[in-house]
Amino acid sequence: MKAGHPTSRDIAEIAGVSQATVSRALRDSPLVRQETRERIQAIARDLNYFVNRNAAGLRTQLSKTIALLLFDEGSAEINPFFLSMLGHMTRAASRRGYDVLVSLQSASDDWHIEYQASHRADGLILLGYGDYITYRSKLAALANASTRFIIWGPIVKDQPGHSFGCDNENGGFQAAMHLIGLGRKRIAFIGDPSRRMPEHAARYKGYARGLIEAGISEVPALVVPADNSEDIGYKAAQHLLRGDEPFDAIFAATDFLAIGAMRALQDAGKRIPEDVSVVGFDDMPLASHVTPALTTVQQNTAQAGESLVRGIVGLIEGEPVESTLMAPKLIVRQSCGAS
Repeated sequence: MKAGHPTSRDIAEIAGVSQATVSRALRDSPLVRQETRERIQAIARDLNYFVNRNAAGLRTQLSKTIALLLFDEGSAEINPFFLSMLGHMTRAASRRGYDVLVSLQSASDDWHIEYQASHRADGLILLGYGDYITYRSKLAALANASTRFIIWGPIVKDQPGHSFGCDNENGGFQAAMHLIGLGRKRIAFIGDPSRRMPEHAARYKGYARGLIEAGISEVPALVVPADNSEDIGYKAAQHLLRGDEPFDAIFAATDFLAIGAMRALQDAGKRIPEDVSVVGFDDMPLASHVTPALTTVQQNTAQAGESLVRGIVGLIEGEPVESTLMAPKLIVRQSCGAS
């Protein structure tokens, strides 16, 4: 090795691999075997090697920045589920030598034009898009402009771009089967089962499949369309309480909706879970702190953050990327009678 700063060529010579392999290993690419990655990373540490990001950017015309676009749903607060994912994404990006630019966008803005025309970021991660029918045309505009982007959400047929998300239908099925296993037979659903909210729609589909497999007839009056907020969940539960159809459980498409529904039930004198069991979806941090603690379907934010960053970096650096769904996990707490 020559005097001065060590180079990737020096690491390649010591490791007996190509410089391309060194580059991939240092950004944790899954295309390099774990044993080889760890050996290359150990050599880099021993040599006090670091990537000259300015020089790398000049060679590749990359900014080494990922833009994370959070969409304003009209609330004063950002969805805590996305906030819990943010820390995992920034750490995953840092390990690969990328910065993260966080930007709050209005769903009505022409953010897709701004980002496809600018060079502030090499790729986009999109979270919390709201109305999918409105949003889809913007995804098409990004794809037509050859923008690199990955979406947190379901895999929708013919959707432009790449997605990473949760198997929402499986999660809805788990929730329904758990409630049925508790002896609940009049299970209400709160959420938007339309095409505008494909995540809610998939959760509803899993819920409906659970009822069918258990031989329970779905009651249309127990399905309450709802967007995502505590206040809307509260009003949806009030609607159920005013109705003529009795119910002994609620499956809400999000934790926000579930927590709002629990508050309405308690205000009406209903006991949870004795009179009504409640299940949410997301396992956001608040879920374990409400009273009673909320049973919910967990989306693993650590896995989600890592996978989103790995996907967008793969697109930026020309590696193969596939849309993927991760497995959900039911977390049972007191709102369904857990001790």
